[in-house]
Amino acid sequence: MTCGKSYGQNDFETLGESSFAINHKVSETYRINFSAKARYFLYRDNDFEFENRQVDIVHFSTYKLDYTNSISFGIQYRLRENFDGGSNELRLTQQYNFTKQNLATRFGHRFRFEQRFIRDITIFRYRYRFALDFPLNGDKLDIGESYLVSSMEALLSHGKTIKPETDHRTTIQIGWLMKEKLKLQAGLEYRFEAFNMATEQKLFLLTSAILKL
Repeated sequence: MTCGKSYGQNDFETLGESSFAINHKVSETYRINFSAKARYFLYRDNDFEFENRQVDIVHFSTYKLDYTNSISFGIQYRLRENFDGGSNELRLTQQYNFTKQNLATRFGHRFRFEQRFIRDITIFRYRYRFALDFPLNGDKLDIGESYLVSSMEALLSHGKTIKPETDHRTTIQIGWLMKEKLKLQAGLEYRFEAFNMATEQKLFLLTSAILKL
């Protein structure tokens, strides 16, 4: 969308995103998550380069309704002004999640509603994601073994001063259970942004560490 893009010379870019997340189970029905993410350019305008784009600080509180249903509330602050000159952003998120286990495979449906506050613009975004994950060695994930996570997500954004925008994201990652409370993940995400207007394509190289306390 116009307010979030600083570069329009080329419709394909490659970026990297590295994250570190901490999960903590407060009770049987309530858990919290804190994460920090750094995003950086690797390829744009037909040239390879490394340049920091933004840093995100994120918190989510999740309430388990029953074995398969949960709701979450999140707050995120995005720092861009000090990196590529873009706008900082405050984001509020409400989420419903449904998961179901079938043998070793877990399926998940996630619905998100976001309010993005960027300078004098408020953007409302609706997101639906279908995801699945399963261990790559047998029916149970043990320490030292790997697993696969994949998802497809559709997004719709709109606001008073911007045209509605539709996006699509496809993600695939491989994870490793390094220790009982530590996972590492790496993979790819391909994004089609604003494909109802002038499509921009972005390839993300994802790396993350997830620590459970």
